[in-house]
Amino acid sequence: MKSGTAAARIAIVGLGPRSLGALEALVAHLSDNGCRVTVDVFEPSDAPGAGPNFHPDESPLCLLNIPFRDIAIRPPAFSRAGSFAEWFARHTGEQADPDSFPPRADLGRYLQARLDDLLDASNGTITIIPEQVAQIERRDAGWQVHAGDQPRALYDEVLLTPGQPETAPDDQLSEWQDHARDTQAQLAQAYPAAQLAKRAQDWTGRTVATRGLGLSTFDVLRVLTCGQGGRFDAQGYHPSGREPAAIYPFSLNGHPPFPKPATEALDARFDLHPSEVDRFSQAMAQAAVADPDTARATINATLEPVVTRILTDCDAKVPEGAVADWLHAEWTDAGSQEKDMSPMDMLRTGIALAEGSRAPTTGYVVGQVWRKAQDALRAGYNPVETPAETAEVLVGFDEGLKRYSYGPPLSASHELMALIDAGIVDLDLAVDPDFTLTDSGWTLETGGNTARVSVMIDAVLPSPDLSAIAAVPVCTLVENGVLAPLGHGLAARTVPDGQVLDEQGRVVPRLCLLGRLALGSVIAVDSLHDCFGKSSDRWAKGVCARQTADS
Repeated sequence: MKSGTAAARIAIVGLGPRSLGALEALVAHLSDNGCRVTVDVFEPSDAPGAGPNFHPDESPLCLLNIPFRDIAIRPPAFSRAGSFAEWFARHTGEQADPDSFPPRADLGRYLQARLDDLLDASNGTITIIPEQVAQIERRDAGWQVHAGDQPRALYDEVLLTPGQPETAPDDQLSEWQDHARDTQAQLAQAYPAAQLAKRAQDWTGRTVATRGLGLSTFDVLRVLTCGQGGRFDAQGYHPSGREPAAIYPFSLNGHPPFPKPATEALDARFDLHPSEVDRFSQAMAQAAVADPDTARATINATLEPVVTRILTDCDAKVPEGAVADWLHAEWTDAGSQEKDMSPMDMLRTGIALAEGSRAPTTGYVVGQVWRKAQDALRAGYNPVETPAETAEVLVGFDEGLKRYSYGPPLSASHELMALIDAGIVDLDLAVDPDFTLTDSGWTLETGGNTARVSVMIDAVLPSPDLSAIAAVPVCTLVENGVLAPLGHGLAARTVPDGQVLDEQGRVVPRLCLLGRLALGSVIAVDSLHDCFGKSSDRWAKGVCARQTADS
């Protein structure tokens, strides 16, 4: 850092919700302790602050999987934007329905308003540079950032907030890309959905498959139907005649995720008592530094009584040992409890659970409790350094439960059912089909069912596998051993304030990383709320502490 009272120079690579939250935290800390910095933020996007997932020009058919009532990304004191609900009311003239799930583009516009307020509050100390960073490298006196043609002075610190950068295609997708180049087959990405909608104008009457049956697939289905002029109402789906003739979603298990409870009243059944929230945070703090077996036992000891209480309150039968058995199965093989259910059974069950027309199952309660405990879990896990084997177990448990905890709106499940009833979507090939490449596309086959499709849409979110990252500057840092995975299936090693640990386990001086590519070092990272949470605060405090130590 600069000595004396000179301002420290900080470079931030990427500007979406994650770095917006970090910058808001930094500006707040600067005003508290007199730390002085100048910040250059490198972001080539035309929507800095929103990022690609919440781009204001994205299709309004792409919805958040969080209802208005649960969006709690509180603005800093200096921001004029107010809460998302307040901002929404001012800009639309409508009061937000607490049970509705807003378009992601609306949230993107709100985040850009937060960015405008941040830039005003920073008094010129933050500059957005619309360039793609090609490389960063350590020099004796700091960090050199290569972006565009203009040479730049060294930076004292660099923060990486790459979100989910471009990855190399997996073997299946790579083969399909070659196939699409050489034949009449068409291969498309789910996002940007606005581009997908334009391509779909040429798919009237064609057969389409979607790789993936998660949250992105619900966006894809809306784009292929409502985006082509169709509409949903209480009676079902009313086609425009411009849709594909048939759509075949598929995944490894063919199971659609469970929708969230439909209303605030239904959702309140799964609320945690304040003492239970505290116990979750304490349990995760203990589990995160323990061996894997102790970690499992610690989490189970906290979950079991809460889940049993809620099941009992909902008049569900709770045989002795049932919750423990369910949790044991989940730790051992996530989702195995539902392996005998067909895709249609899963869809119907999920709808009934979300509507409250069926008593909650053990799995549904575990998932909703886990969702409501996310902040407490992060509060226990993220401030400590977790052994790799334990991180693999805890992150795997969290990821597996996302079929419940990160579920879609109930309306999305109703739409899927309506499209099935209308004969447009077919789940008969949803369970891990085999593929044969053809001159016009693909043939899917499973369980004696077969379909020929000419369009394939990839709706799978890549894992944060560092070795698969194809985007600079991250891929170069991985190749050079600067970024190293914490363990199998996990992303980069970092310490609690975001500083990076290299492949030798040494702190890389003043290089920090926040977000999805630190999964394992942090948990429950695929969350809008986490972008504006304690990880950003720890990073901001670390910046100021390092400057103070060097002054």
